[in-house]
Amino acid sequence: MRTERRELHITYAGAANQPRGMYDERLVTPMRRELTDIGFVELRTADEVDAALRDQPGTALVLVNSVCGCSARMARPAARLAVTHQVTPDRLYTVFAGQDMDATEQARGYFTGYPPSSPAFALLRDGKLVWMLERRQIEGRPADEIARDLVAAFERHA
Repeated sequence: MRTERRELHITYAGAANQPRGMYDERLVTPMRRELTDIGFVELRTADEVDAALRDQPGTALVLVNSVCGCSARMARPAARLAVTHQVTPDRLYTVFAGQDMDATEQARGYFTGYPPSSPAFALLRDGKLVWMLERRQIEGRPADEIARDLVAAFERHA
């Protein structure tokens, strides 16, 4: 059996003035929309992260989105379930690991005491981290269980 390597012609279909991410934007757009369609605001630059999180009063949930099939495929549906609860954070944000790298790195700077993790959920109050759910706590769990953890954090901190 003979196998020949073919040249791949992958184009970048991302937004203007955005650095190229790890994945073709056409692949990640549906994953972005899963969150923006339910009220999450995308933070795509480091400046947008700081404007949204630095010294802002109230509560904010930041979901570090990712392509990861084993964890992110449950994190996004868990977020969708959790934000229908009666008590929710004041603001919902998302950054996309591997795509919006500067924004993701900047957001992780607010998650003091935790190593980089994606997907992940961070709940902040007045710009300070009060609760975190890391990939290791998401992986292998169904969305409804993850959503229960989120709701419990909302009730305690939001």
